[in-house]
Amino acid sequence: MALKIHKGANAFKGEKQTVVTIGTFDGVHAGHQKIIKRLVGAAKIENLESVIFTFFPHPRMVLQKESGLKLINTIEERTEILEKTGIDHLVVHPFTQQFSRLTAQEFVRDILVNRLKAKKVIIGYDHRFGRNRTADINTLKQFGEEYGFDVEEITKQEVDQVAVSSTKIRNALLEGRVEKANSYMQSPFSLTGKVVKGRGLGKEFNYPTANLNIEEDYKLIPRNGVYVVCSKIDGKRYFGMMNIGTNPTVGGKDQTIETYFFNLDQDLYDAELKIEMLVRIRDEKKFDSVNALKIAMKQDEAFSRQYIKDNYAQ
Repeated sequence: MALKIHKGANAFKGEKQTVVTIGTFDGVHAGHQKIIKRLVGAAKIENLESVIFTFFPHPRMVLQKESGLKLINTIEERTEILEKTGIDHLVVHPFTQQFSRLTAQEFVRDILVNRLKAKKVIIGYDHRFGRNRTADINTLKQFGEEYGFDVEEITKQEVDQVAVSSTKIRNALLEGRVEKANSYMQSPFSLTGKVVKGRGLGKEFNYPTANLNIEEDYKLIPRNGVYVVCSKIDGKRYFGMMNIGTNPTVGGKDQTIETYFFNLDQDLYDAELKIEMLVRIRDEKKFDSVNALKIAMKQDEAFSRQYIKDNYAQ
């Protein structure tokens, strides 16, 4: 059965009773995968439909706007990853100030029970919900007795065994440690956007680049620097090197995301690209001359090609 996506709890239309888990699932990391596996397994054993109830925007983006939170995945990227997990339903509920004011009982009764038809809820030991996040898993278990659903707790020990969190992934990316972030997520971090016209400087250096424009201002961009990357273009995988930064050597000021693909001679303007980030080569720096920059780019290319040869033998 293909994943059914519902825009809000009111749009949910399931045929059976359900097993539900709740969370933002940013990064869909190893800890999330463990919960999802349990969700899918429980649904099969108990003849229920599996439901992930998630939010957009992220609650902190609504309740703590000053936090400037950036997310590992756009909502489209998150959906794409969850489509491969075997769940039956993804409910993306709009997180608003009004929604945040629902009491714990209103949330359980009106959404979990009446809308999502929950027969079982699988949730972490430290999950909190309801207005001001005052309700905890014990409250949920009490509601379960009242409304006729089971609560399966993911224990502290199980959570600690995974030792991964979305915060750890964000921090790794902000430090440029994409390999570490990728190991946490068990898949490469990616940037998705449209290729737009740049200043054309790469072409002058014999490194024509695809300039990626990312519309979602909440998407986390890793630390400035040079990275080895890959992308699937017209069904074929191409490797390359990406520079995130301001191009200080040539007087740039605005941050750009530019990728030079190896062995690709194709006009990519207006193409939608998903570019996976594999490893960081170095910091972006201001060189004393354009010639010094060109030498560094040659070294970056040599490193990239060797890395690809060592890790992705073709």
